[in-house]
Amino acid sequence: MIRIAIFASGSGSNAENIANYFSDNPSVDVSLILTNNPSAFVIERAKNLGIKSLVFQKDNFLKNDDILHFLVKNDIELIVLAGFLLKIPENLIKSFPNKIINIHPALLPRYGGKGMYGDKVHESVINAKESESGITIHYVNEHYDEGEIIFQAKCNIEPTDTPGDLAGKIHALEYEHFPKEIEKLLR
Repeated sequence: MIRIAIFASGSGSNAENIANYFSDNPSVDVSLILTNNPSAFVIERAKNLGIKSLVFQKDNFLKNDDILHFLVKNDIELIVLAGFLLKIPENLIKSFPNKIINIHPALLPRYGGKGMYGDKVHESVINAKESESGITIHYVNEHYDEGEIIFQAKCNIEPTDTPGDLAGKIHALEYEHFPKEIEKLLR
């Protein structure tokens, strides 16, 4: 059985979608949900899904091996970032080479990098009057949003679309494609 840990910092809707997608798969187990945000709704989602969760301090994550040891102790084989806002420290990247993936709400390499997440991305795309946007699933390396691209999906942007409209289109792409792409990687 392949054991997955999901890292999230907010609502956790992608984490829940992934967990539900794999709930009937006997060879994949979403084993852990980890967050740096003690008030994140993802904690409640984990509880409702019966998935073990861990809230950790940012300093523990960035400056020591506590989280690495926790993941190893729980036999984690793949780390999935689903709305996780902290940069992944080098100790995790080295210990999980090409075993950490992220989803970004734009077509990288555009609209990526430090500080580019969520509504900030959608506002930037709309303000630039782009005709399309989408999602990028990529491996995580030591630089924000610069890891090798695994998959992209696109959506059209209408001239009347607001950042909120675009966010809805992006969420639909995330829910449709993220679990399927994780499944492909695990084969």
